[in-house]
Amino acid sequence: MSFQSRFARRLRIALQFFFAAKEDRKYIAKIKRSRRFDRTYYRDAHPHLHPLFKALPERHFALRGELSGYRPNPDFSPADYIFLNSDLAQSGVRAFEHFIDIGHTEGRPIQKSDYLATDTSVSPPVLRLPPQLRKKRFAICLHIYYPDLWAEFSEVLTGLNIEFDLYVSATHRGDETNRLFEYIRGDFPNAICFAMPNQGRDILPFVHLVNSGALADYDAICKIHTKKSPHRVDGDKWRRHLVKGLLDGEKTPLLLNNFLLDETAAIWVADGQHYKGAKWWGSNLNPAQKLLRRVEILPKPEALSFPAGSMYWLKPEMIAMIKGLDLTQEDFEIEQGQVDGTIAHAFERSIGYFAAAGGQEIRQTSQLLNPPKNENLSKPSYTSAFYLPQFHPTPENDAWWGKGFTEWASVVRAKPQFAGHNQPVLSSDLGFYDLRLPQTMAEQTSLARTAGIDAFCVYHYWFDGRRILETPLDNLLASDEHDFPFYLCWANESWRRNWDGLSGEVLLEQTYNDGFEDALVRSTLPYMRDYRYERPNGNGPRFIIYRPDDMPEPEKNIERMRNAWRKHGIGEVEIGAVRFHIDGANPIAEDAVDFWIEMPPHNMITGDDVLYSKGGPNTLRIPAESNFNGLIYNYNNLAPKAASPIAKNTIAGVMPSWDNTARRGASAHIAYGSNPQSFRRWLTQVRKHRLPKSYRNELFVNAWNEWAENAALEPNQKYGTAFLDTLKEQIASKEARFTVSNQIAAE
Repeated sequence: MSFQSRFARRLRIALQFFFAAKEDRKYIAKIKRSRRFDRTYYRDAHPHLHPLFKALPERHFALRGELSGYRPNPDFSPADYIFLNSDLAQSGVRAFEHFIDIGHTEGRPIQKSDYLATDTSVSPPVLRLPPQLRKKRFAICLHIYYPDLWAEFSEVLTGLNIEFDLYVSATHRGDETNRLFEYIRGDFPNAICFAMPNQGRDILPFVHLVNSGALADYDAICKIHTKKSPHRVDGDKWRRHLVKGLLDGEKTPLLLNNFLLDETAAIWVADGQHYKGAKWWGSNLNPAQKLLRRVEILPKPEALSFPAGSMYWLKPEMIAMIKGLDLTQEDFEIEQGQVDGTIAHAFERSIGYFAAAGGQEIRQTSQLLNPPKNENLSKPSYTSAFYLPQFHPTPENDAWWGKGFTEWASVVRAKPQFAGHNQPVLSSDLGFYDLRLPQTMAEQTSLARTAGIDAFCVYHYWFDGRRILETPLDNLLASDEHDFPFYLCWANESWRRNWDGLSGEVLLEQTYNDGFEDALVRSTLPYMRDYRYERPNGNGPRFIIYRPDDMPEPEKNIERMRNAWRKHGIGEVEIGAVRFHIDGANPIAEDAVDFWIEMPPHNMITGDDVLYSKGGPNTLRIPAESNFNGLIYNYNNLAPKAASPIAKNTIAGVMPSWDNTARRGASAHIAYGSNPQSFRRWLTQVRKHRLPKSYRNELFVNAWNEWAENAALEPNQKYGTAFLDTLKEQIASKEARFTVSNQIAAE
């Protein structure tokens, strides 16, 4: 074509572009009003466009793009729309205009999809790992929608310089899928393959793997899928870029090493795939908000930050949050070529909020080329957790609450008080245990030690000589074979019938008769003389008083206790007390005890933290049950408070969660926003700001097993071991997680 011809052609295009016909101008305005045109997508999908056309993408689509087969958003194909709706083929109507005017209300199909031809009757299989499987350090999860791309992915996986377990899911197509799996196992004999229904695109297969527990205990997990992106002119190039950014042969070990060492990184994506800003929401804000409520995250729409393309490496904490969503096949829409707004779309945009909840970020490949610079945060010298010895039947509880009553009875009967309320919260790994069995306490000790907990602070229930809930520790003392590091906390409060609203009746009254100090001390002697009783200061045993200002003469009472322990041969006892949120009848001097303990949420909640109270604010914007008269406050407001100065001679305290619905029902106090990631954020703040000035650099956790208050570190059915894993990562000493060879490091 001659220069004159090219010039004339460009001039015609420019005149048409700037002086569009009246009908074209109406169409352009309609496209803008519809909010179904994705400007950012259109520009990225067609990088060859002239800058002028990129500046006015709706105009370009209406005048030229639609006729050329370009898509106005990732999911709408003009050519497919006409093909799938035969009544439009001879009408001359513009496909996208018809969809805006009529088609979207009629639910018409918008793009050809192989999913529509697959078997919709299948359900996700029950996944059981081979008993002989010895997990590698890493897992790679590949979902195959386009079987013809397996050879390309096989080549990538074969070239990796890491050891990994391979999980492959594929859209169910009967014998075709079975033959594909045979081919895959020919390349990777130990690959775990399973077929999935045509729902949730690549997300449901991955979620199904997470829910099965198969992805537990890996240092990192890579999620990839066979992305063709026919809506992009550079679809193949884009897929290869996404995969190469995560799985790049000899470079992968070095990048993985830096990713794992980076304490503030939770997700790793290829360069250019970290999308930020509210412009990327599309129609996904509302479904994403509903999804995030399942893990008690209230997203700020303007803070959207997510790994685009649905291919990434994840740390284990992200797997725990995905498990917490509790998504099943029923949550995902049947594939019908939806434009936007499905659970799969919402999931893609939600995952970045999981990282942000823990103060973590998304990293791109080029950001991992160099070792990270982590803050050198303090770790506690000693960590304790409050421990409730209630989980066994007693004659008193039989009389007060019914035959065979234990704390578990309240836990399993808890009912949700508002939409999305995470109740009941149920035990998983340890089951509904009976603390009369020392073996159970030994299993708890094993979990606690692994997570960095040094001792259990066990409640000691002593009422002027009367004991209750003493059986677990007494059985422990009768056996030398079970490990259980502990010390006592005298829970010196009267027991009242307040679990069922009858708070006026006193069940066990705490009295302080003359000489109670010596009697109390004598009740502690068998425990303090046991080799498992802890001496954190390396000298005398430790003893905690829950409410010292309830005693008639706190300073004198405490001094008498000290003298009694000396008289009985125990020596100097280190005495601590809880900083409670309500002052007792008799003020106590700060130096009457050796140290104090913070016990969240006591002393932490203010009016600004309240999310819901009956007749007051409801910033949750979630309807509560009509009879709910409790209080819901923001857990995430407590982490910033952890940056405030700590009182002198006080041990810094944290809590994984709090929700006493199991005990208080409609009068519950609930810390909304608790999940393993928000717990991580709180721990990080404490390590940074409070631990260096905490008494003896110690940390206290409320609690190990307060199940009826949902203040438990023990594994639960929603998050598994995630709270313990978070504690371990934050406070336990650990070796380097992944060592690269000198050769690779040098490169």
